[in-house]
Order: sequence, then C-alpha cells, then structure tokens
Amino acid sequence: IMLVYLPIFALTGVEGKMFHPMAFTVVAALLGALIFSITFVPAAIAILVKGKVNEEENFVMTKARQLYQPLLKLALNNTPVVFITALLFIAATGYQSTRLGSEFLPQLDEHDIALHAMRIPGTGIDQATEMQLLLEKRIAEFPEVKQVFSKIGTAEIATDPMPPNVADTFLILKEIKDWPNPNKSKQQLVDEIRTAIEEIPGNNYELTQPIEMRFNELISGVRADVALRIYGDDLETLAQVGAQAAQLLAKVSGGQDVRMEQAKGLPMISVEPQRDHLALLGLTVADVQETLRSAVSGIETGLIYEGDRRFKLLVRMDESLSKDPKALAQIPVAIPRPTDADEEESELIYVPLGEIADILEIEGPNQINRRSGKRNIVVSANVEGRDLGSFIAETQSLMRNELDLPAGYWLEYGGTFEQLESASQRLSIVVPITLILIIGLLYGAFSSIRDTLIIFTGVPLALTGGIIALTLRD
Repeated sequence: IMLVYLPIFALTGVEGKMFHPMAFTVVAALLGALIFSITFVPAAIAILVKGKVNEEENFVMTKARQLYQPLLKLALNNTPVVFITALLFIAATGYQSTRLGSEFLPQLDEHDIALHAMRIPGTGIDQATEMQLLLEKRIAEFPEVKQVFSKIGTAEIATDPMPPNVADTFLILKEIKDWPNPNKSKQQLVDEIRTAIEEIPGNNYELTQPIEMRFNELISGVRADVALRIYGDDLETLAQVGAQAAQLLAKVSGGQDVRMEQAKGLPMISVEPQRDHLALLGLTVADVQETLRSAVSGIETGLIYEGDRRFKLLVRMDESLSKDPKALAQIPVAIPRPTDADEEESELIYVPLGEIADILEIEGPNQINRRSGKRNIVVSANVEGRDLGSFIAETQSLMRNELDLPAGYWLEYGGTFEQLESASQRLSIVVPITLILIIGLLYGAFSSIRDTLIIFTGVPLALTGGIIALTLRD
C-alpha cells in the first residue's frame, strides 16, 4: 500500500508542495501500524489474552458472507460470461477515460467571486476611483451580492503592486438559501454579472475566484487559467501577433475573459531636439535636457529648517503645466554667450523650447516583460464549461494552423496547464515503475507468476470504479 504513494513523492513544484504532506501522513501512519503490528500487538496478546480463544464473526461479517457466497458460486459456474463481461467493462471505461479530459486541480467552489478590472494605461487615480465606484454600484444591484469592495493601485506596503488603472474587486455573496432563486447556479450568476458589467465602457474584466486567482498568479504570474507567452524582439510586432492570438483564442469553445496584457498605450510626451537649429545657436542636446529636467523635475535652490529637520527647496513648473505640450513649448532655453562677450554687461538671450525641438504626444510602452532574457507579451483566458487539457489541445491546433509567427518569434503555453503537463510527464514514468515494483512484491510473496497476475488484475478493475466516479461527478 505504501508503494502506491511513491508517484506522489516524485511530484515537484506546486503540485509537490500540495500533495507531499498528505502522502507523508498516510505513509507514516501505515509504517507506524506495521511496526506496532509485529512488535506491540503480539506482546500485548501474550500478556492480556489468557486461555482458549474462540474464533467468532460479528453480525456484519456474517451478513456479508451470506451475500457473497451465492455471488461467488454464480461467478464460478459462469466463468466465460464473467471474464468477457469484465473485459467489456474495462474496455468501455477505458474509452470513457479518453473523453473525461484533464485538469491540474478540480475547480473548487469558493462561494465568492473575484473580479480583475483593467482600464486604459495612464488612467489617473481619481478617474479610476470614479469608474470603480460606478462598477461597484452596478454589481451591488444584484440581490445575490452581500458586499462589494475593491483595491486600486499599490498600497504603502507594496506586497501586490499594481498601476492605478488596475483594480481587484471582491464580491461577497449571500448564502444560497437567501438568494431570490436558490436553484440558480453560481455560474449563471457569473454570466449575468459579466453581461451587466460589459455595458460599462472603458473596462476589461477577468472573473474568477479569490483563492484561484492568487493560485494562478503564484504559478505563472498570470491570474487566468491559461497563458500564451509570445516571445520576440520588437514590441510593435509582439503587440500585433498578440492581438491576432487573442482573436483566435476567443474562438475556442470554453474560453472566457480573453485579453492581451496592456503592453502599450501609455500616453507620453516626446521632446525631439532639432539638431540643425541647436548647432546654429551653439546649443547641445545636453543643454536642452538640463533645461527640461530643471523645469519638470525641479532644481534645488536652498534648504528650509524646522527645528533639527531639513527640507530641500525645489523650484519647478506646476505639475499640470508639465503635462501640457503647449506649456512645455514655452520653456525658455538660454543661448550661450559669445566667447568674447562681457558676462556682466551682456544679457542672456532665450529661445522657446518649441522653436528648437518637436514636442509630440505619443503612445509609449506600458510595460516591457522579460523572461529568460527575452521580451514577451502574454495573452490570457479563463476556461469555463470544459476541461483544461482539451481546451489547450484545441488552442494548440488553432495556433499552429492560423497564427502568423514571424521568424525569430515563438509561442509557449503557461498557467495551470504548465503544471499539468509537468505532473503528467513525471507520472508517466513513475507510475509504471511503481506497478512493476508491486508485481515484484506480489511475486516475492506468492512465488507464482500465475497467482501474481491474477491478483494484479485488480488494478485495471479498480480503475473502472474511479472512471465511473469521475463520469458521475461531471
């Protein structure tokens, strides 16, 4: 029995951390029982049990024997029928096992809902808060929802840093018996909420569960069930390929909350010096950079003392003006004096920044991800209504046939599927080795190949029960 748990000890990573304690506990209990059964129990019987011991059966065993004996006689009298029936049963359940699909872990009902809301990069905290309040108000209209609360941006203790345009919303649901329609499933409620919030403009959403969301993020850095990582060099090309992959992924049955991470779209102001004009005026790019830095970031002009505390005094533009291209164009840039000019008598001459540089509003990269030293972009999705294994298989086939990947770009699959694939590969090696060890132990106990194989037939017959249970669960 202890050998059965050997494959679990072969698991690594997250799956190993989850199942090792359970396997260790069972093996330790069995090992303790084995030691006590060959040491303490015989000694206790020798001391405590006196005289002749009569062998008796309790009521349960008597009834079980009465039921089993006629069934055993029936089976022995019809061995061909029983043998063929068992083979057909194994074949039928074996075929059914190919239709069950595969999951890394079964989805547990946490009762509550987690909603990950994303807005346009560059959205300010005030606007994000206003949009979040509108979202919470719409969700609170559902009678099944008991409480809604959110977290925007990064807290002072940055254990979970996020930009202001990203929010985590948690929906605490009432007990099902308190719902207007107790027969409504949680999935139906999630679908209704998704339909309602999609009417609110300016947002993208992922709907999942609180623990499940954190678990997925812990595994692959992505809060969804499936992550497609596209690797390459050029950010613009990555964004184009990612957008195509997101469109294809949305076609796969069972895919929900398909989105590409916000890799670009951050509003920026670009100041591009006109080098010919700078040369005519005797200016350098460094002069322009220093002037712009002083105006926007500030320049230290002194110190302010309050008791034993000191504060730097900075002079800079108003923050609202530093975001205005027209205001930036009016920043005066000092032209160097001629080498023969008298510094005390000659006045400095200034030229507006807008005359010696092009000031443009552009969209810059919102984030640049690197993994193994390579740029990448992530397309993610949640899986609902089907198993993860078949979803990935269909996705891989679709991407292989229809996704246009330029030379030097490639695709990897992550999320919980990565752990499922890793565990499956290990178990495909360890499980056969364990079965061979069990056969060896049986042969050592019975010294007969025939008896060993007869007893070992219990393994495929036992698997039929597990497959039937999984089928009924689905």
